[in-house]
Order: sequence, then C-alpha cells, then structure tokens
Amino acid sequence: MALPAPNEIIIEGRSIRVRGLVQGVGFRPTVWKIARKCGLEGDVLNDGAGVRIRAWGSTSDLDMFLQQLKEQAPPLSRIDSIEWEDLTSPFPEQGFHIVASEGGHVETGIVPDASICTACQDEISNPQNPRYRYPFTNCTHCGPRLSIVQALPYDRDHTSMAGFQMCPSCQGEYDDPSDRRFHAQPNSCPDCGPQAWLENADGDRLDVSGFRDAVDAAATFIRAGKIVAIKGIGGFHLACDAGNEDAVVMLRQRKHRYGKPLALMARDLEMASGYVSINAMERDALIGSESPIVVLERKKRGLSLASGVAPGQTCLGFMLPYTPLHLVLMADMQRPIVLTSGNRSEEPQVTENGEA
Repeated sequence: MALPAPNEIIIEGRSIRVRGLVQGVGFRPTVWKIARKCGLEGDVLNDGAGVRIRAWGSTSDLDMFLQQLKEQAPPLSRIDSIEWEDLTSPFPEQGFHIVASEGGHVETGIVPDASICTACQDEISNPQNPRYRYPFTNCTHCGPRLSIVQALPYDRDHTSMAGFQMCPSCQGEYDDPSDRRFHAQPNSCPDCGPQAWLENADGDRLDVSGFRDAVDAAATFIRAGKIVAIKGIGGFHLACDAGNEDAVVMLRQRKHRYGKPLALMARDLEMASGYVSINAMERDALIGSESPIVVLERKKRGLSLASGVAPGQTCLGFMLPYTPLHLVLMADMQRPIVLTSGNRSEEPQVTENGEA
C-alpha cells in the first residue's frame, strides 16, 4: 500500500453515539453548527438511544469537534457519555445534514420542562414582536418537554402539539438549523398555536372583548379580589391577590387549608425584594431554569401582605414567573399573588379542564 504524501490530509469517518438528556434541547442544531465550523461532513439524527452522529474529516478536526461538543452543549442538555468507533464507508453526500429521526429501543430520556428563557421573555414583552403577550411562547432553550411528550424519539408527532399545524413563519423557524426554534417541538405563535381563554366555574367561556386578552382579564379579576384557577404546565394553581385579606381567607376556606403557608409569585426580583431578603445563592435559584419555590427570610420592615399568607412564620416562599403565561399575568401586578396547588389534599393531580 502506497504511503500518503507528506502534506496529504487523511480523511477518516467516525460513528458517534451521544447518550443522556439530549433530545428536545437543541442538541442536533448544536452538532450541526460545530460540525460545519470544524469543516466536517456527515449527518446527525435522534433515535431511541439518544443522538447518533456520522462525521468525516481529519483526525484533528474530528477530535476538535468532540471536544467542542462537550464544551458547547446546549444549556438544558446533560451528556452522560460520548462513544465513537471508526467508519470505513465514504460519506455519499457533501456537507453536514440533520436527518429524520429513527426509532429503536428507547434508552434515552426527556429533560424536564424549563422556565422561559430571556430571549422568549424579550419577545412577549415587546409590542412590536408577533409573539407579544403570547402565553405559549417557547424555543429549544425553554418551555414544556416532559409534560407534552407521548413517545420517543422526541418529535412533534409524538407530542400533544401534533394537532397544531405550524404557520409558514413558525415552520420556517422550525426548519432552519441556525434558528433557536429549529425542531422546537412546541413551537407556535398566535396564528397557529394553542389559545388562552377564561371561563367561569360552570365551564362557560367569558367575553373578554373589553380586555387586551384573556390573561389580562384574569389579572384584572385577581386585582379585584377574585380567585382564579390557572392551568399551567402539568396542572392547575389557584391564584389571588396576596395583599387582599378577604381573598386569602376565602382561598383557605375553599381549600380547607388553615395553617400551612401559601406559596407566592412575584413579578420579578425587585418586587420580591420588597418583602424578603435575597442573597446571591437564593437569587440564582429563583432565576434558574428549574424555577423552584425558594423559602426566604421576611424583612423586618418589609412591605406587608395579608396575614393569612404565612401566619406565624418568619419566612415566605417565593417563586418567579416560569412560563410565558405567568409572565404576562404578572406584568401589571403591583404586588405578589398567592399561587397554590388547585388539587384537593391527598388526591392525584388534576390536569383536565372538565375535572378542574
């Protein structure tokens, strides 16, 4: 066998398997971008085991690709392992491509639902943006995952969004590997996606023509002392004005919950800081993608809330808006709301409208 010329670049192929939480997080477009940057040819797809990559290039470019893949993985992903073996067959096409998913034995998982990212926050807060105040805005960096998936691989046809056909604009985002909504399975907009509505306890839809939208109407009712059930990711919450004594008392009576503290949602960190002290670690937890309820110490001279929110407690449990619906709801609130589970004690989570 003839030896290669001194300056000749040897092209090799590798079949690469990435395992972990790597579906529904923008992993394939990340692979696509890094592979193109490294000058590789090949393809990437989802299957039951995670992500499979076939890549051809020089040894140094392939090594660089694998290193950058570890360093630049999408923020919501979790790589458990990267395995590879040599490929002997030449790649039949030029360029690097994202190809259709394959099935197979399921060995991978889906990441949990993630709180709204800053880019989506900016869109729904901008009156000039088509997604202004759209309560179901999402991208590959945020939004529902686990709560909508019905089967793997994680493709739109395998989610509860399958019945919503994307408009040309959303389809263009979905098909563009350079867009942050590339293969964002819940991708939608006001023209083609789910809609919010407001109904009474009998299930009759209310006329909200006098408001900006149904969420604006719900926020108005909360400020007026009403109790509103809000359907979020995975279930229902009951909400009321946390500064309204009568509303908090009524909520406790209806839930038959008389002693335990109630969770609160603030519009932002600035609002929460009027009532509680927040250190750096607590701040990071509040704004993290998990969006937990964080127990915080009350300020001795902080703003006051209804006495029934957390009777006898020196701490308050706060969270920040973690979905676009909550962000829109809280936009015009001047003080926190109570946001507590709508389920009866010791009963399974209610997810269907009729049962709620």
